Amino acid sequence: MNTTTPALSAASLIEPRALMGIRSLELRARAVVEGFLSGLHRSPYHGFSVEFTEYRQYTPGDDLRYLDWRVFARSDRYVIKKFEDETNLRSHLVVDQSLSMSYGSAGHTKAHYAATLAATLAYFLHLQGDAVGLLTFDGAVRDYLPARHRADHLRQLMLALEKPAGGRATDLAAPLERVAQLVRKRGLVVLISDFLAPLDRLERSLLLLSASGQEAAVFQVLDPAELTLAFEKPTLFQDMESGRELYIDPAAARGAYVEKIAAHGAALGAICEKLGVAYHRLTTDQPLELALYEFLQQRIKRKTRGRS
Repeated sequence: MNTTTPALSAASLIEPRALMGIRSLELRARAVVEGFLSGLHRSPYHGFSVEFTEYRQYTPGDDLRYLDWRVFARSDRYVIKKFEDETNLRSHLVVDQSLSMSYGSAGHTKAHYAATLAATLAYFLHLQGDAVGLLTFDGAVRDYLPARHRADHLRQLMLALEKPAGGRATDLAAPLERVAQLVRKRGLVVLISDFLAPLDRLERSLLLLSASGQEAAVFQVLDPAELTLAFEKPTLFQDMESGRELYIDPAAARGAYVEKIAAHGAALGAICEKLGVAYHRLTTDQPLELALYEFLQQRIKRKTRGRS
């Protein structure tokens, strides 16, 4: 992921440590989305956001009853609310809540960051009028909420995301297979995990999801220390899921470790590229507005290819 974009100014970005200081997950998501939209409005790219709302540009002959004056006040653009058959996006967020997600060196854990990312996407999609569902997992499926577009449903989704990480394993395949079984209508499935688990069944599960008519996007969430083994002294490390302990000298192990985690990430990226799945890698010190921006850029590219 790029650390800067021409459409978002540094002033519009919220530092993750400050963001995680907001106790309410819904307020965190709202702060990210509102900051993101505000940044786009102040930039030359403010029209970007309109392409992914429940609106389309006004054309002569449209029913003036459907003009949205709030959007006009913000952007000086005349837009019309789309009808149900013009939007019809159903999204499911599939979020890893396994114990490996409970690690954090940046003042917050991967689990908190992933939950905030999922809440941000849910809040943004809800604002568009899209139906959003959720499936959380560790070694098995934990919670499932079907895709709906209601305020009370969004609150239930936030509550499910606030549950602490648990379980003793990570199964990347089972939740995707479950979504393929449960979701009959075409839509978007967003998988959020650290992906620190074997990838052998992931390709088959993503392929199954694609065969069922779903578009998929992957967000890999990692702590910065996990990429570089950023520890100075020999340390006793414990696997959060298996409980296994290893005494490691970081200076001696760093080279091989960095090589292996880079190879693991490359393998994940290759699987996604092969299947046409959007792949984004995030570290927990990156502002979430950038994740939202890249997510929407990818959606615009797919939408453009679909029209060509």
